[in-house]
Amino acid sequence: MEPFDTDDFIANVQSRFPNLECVINNASAYQPALSQNTSRALLESQFRVNFVTPFLLAGSFARRIGKGQVINILDNKIAYHQYQYSAYLLSKKSLAEFTRMAALEFAPDIRVNGIAPGVTLPMESRDSAYLSWRIEGIPLGKKGSDVQLMTALDYLLKNDFVTGQILFVDGGESLNQVGRNSENFPDKQ
Repeated sequence: MEPFDTDDFIANVQSRFPNLECVINNASAYQPALSQNTSRALLESQFRVNFVTPFLLAGSFARRIGKGQVINILDNKIAYHQYQYSAYLLSKKSLAEFTRMAALEFAPDIRVNGIAPGVTLPMESRDSAYLSWRIEGIPLGKKGSDVQLMTALDYLLKNDFVTGQILFVDGGESLNQVGRNSENFPDKQ
C-alpha cells in the first residue's frame, strides 16, 4: 500500500474549497484482539487509520491552512482499559492525547478538540439483546443518535473559546468504572 500523502490531500481539498477551515478526522478501524493475539499487521493497521493519519493530517492542515480547527472523532472507550481491544484502544487513546497536545501547539490560530461517542450507531452484527445490555450500563438509559453527535460537533465548531477538550457524547457511560463491550457480554458464545 502506497503511503497516503497528507500534504497533497490538504492541498487538493483546499483547491476545491479555498475557504477550508476545518478537518474532521472520522475514519476508524475497529477490531477486537487481546495484546497477546495482536499481530504486527493488526497493530499497524489500527494505528495507521486511528492515529497516524489523523496526526499527519492535523500537521498538514496546520502548515498549509494555518487557521481554523481540527476535530478528532474518538470513542468513549478511551475512558476504560478494555484490553480486549488493545490495539484499537491504544490508537484512540493516542489520538486523545494528541488532541490535547496539538491544542497547545497550534494555538492560538487553530483549535483542536475531540468527540468521544458512546453507543450511537452500533455495528449491524450487534443483536437486540447485546444492545439492550449495553443500554443498561448507560446512566441515561438510552443509546445516542446521530443528531446528538451533530449537536456536539456544532457546539465545537461555533464555540471559539474551546480547545483541547474531549466531549463525551455517551449518556454518561464513560463515568462507569468498567465499560461494557462485546467481549464481556454475558451471552457471548
